[in-house]
Amino acid sequence: MLSKHDSIQRDQLEMITLDQLVPPNHLVRKMEATIDFTFIYDLVKDMYSEVGRPSIDPVILVKLTF
Repeated sequence: MLSKHDSIQRDQLEMITLDQLVPPNHLVRKMEATIDFTFIYDLVKDMYSEVGRPSIDPVILVKLTF
């Protein structure tokens, strides 16, 4: 029930890790254990510059699509 006189304290802090959010039998965990994603670095090395701001890790970008 939504109320202006709610006694819930909204300033509480909860610490949680990503491992706690992803179930043990999730497809992403199975992929991580099975696939070696380091081949992506060889595929994209010519597309990244050595100077400038650090980029987002290309492996992370590929994993985000899953």
